[in-house]
Amino acid sequence: MTFKFQFLSGMLLASLSLLPVAQAQDKPALKIVVGFPPGGSADVLARLMADGMRDDFSAITVDNKTGAGGRIALAFVKAAKPDGQTVIVLPSGPMVLFPHVYKKLDYDAVKDFTPVSQLARFQFGVVSGPATNVKTVAEMIAKSRTDPNTASYGTPGLGTLPHFMGVMLEQAAGISLNHVPFQGGAPANNALLGGHIGYKFDVVSETAELHRNQKVRIIAVTGSKRDPQVPEVPTLKEAGIPMEATAWFAMYGPAHMPPEALQRLEKSAMRAMSQPAMRERMLKLGYEAIGSNAAELAAAQKADLKSWEKPIKATGVSLD
Repeated sequence: MTFKFQFLSGMLLASLSLLPVAQAQDKPALKIVVGFPPGGSADVLARLMADGMRDDFSAITVDNKTGAGGRIALAFVKAAKPDGQTVIVLPSGPMVLFPHVYKKLDYDAVKDFTPVSQLARFQFGVVSGPATNVKTVAEMIAKSRTDPNTASYGTPGLGTLPHFMGVMLEQAAGISLNHVPFQGGAPANNALLGGHIGYKFDVVSETAELHRNQKVRIIAVTGSKRDPQVPEVPTLKEAGIPMEATAWFAMYGPAHMPPEALQRLEKSAMRAMSQPAMRERMLKLGYEAIGSNAAELAAAQKADLKSWEKPIKATGVSLD
């Protein structure tokens, strides 16, 4: 009897000792691909997600495949096995702008990928500098008509979201502005501070500190509600302009992922983004934490593909 009890006890202990190993084996590994260099906004967010999702996977790695504005990384994920073990974290541009901008893309932004979760959203600021010194959107509109020489706006580059946002504002306000592209946000800031351009359009976080130090003035933000970084600044709609424009970061996998693989990723991403510490970190980075489900991301992508089409076509920008 004693021998039998000891034998059963030993078997039970042995099975319990193997339980963590079995559970770990049940969890797949995950690779998060990023199309931009380490330290950039997409990379930072991907690594935060890797940390937030670590309990749902046996191991998570972040793989930077840089170049071509994220298209190299997208090609890699498109070709990956659709088993839920390879995803990409990226800004919305390649999924909603590039289809209208590039003559030829080696991917279909809708058909070649599986939406997982819209992770975070951010908005843009309309910023005036010393050359114009305007304090409101109404003043900007009036001045652009009476003094067109000052009606120039800088952006981080040709074909960027801020560029097309400027075109959208022209259409919504019925004004004409001169676009001056720069190689990044910092050179545009320098031109604005130096009085070489009248305005700048960029993500709010790029000029929030300059605004707080009263070196420039953010006269409006482009989202549906005010930005917590500059809560005193009205939205364009509050300023009387019927326009709303935001951008976002999201997670996608290859097309044709099985439902169980998608559900694991979707639930894990949503749970990670719902944590108070993660939401606070997003706020400090200038983002609004979202953590949507897959269907909500698909709907957001569809809506933005439509809303950006007109301003992009109006510019005539078409890249090879």
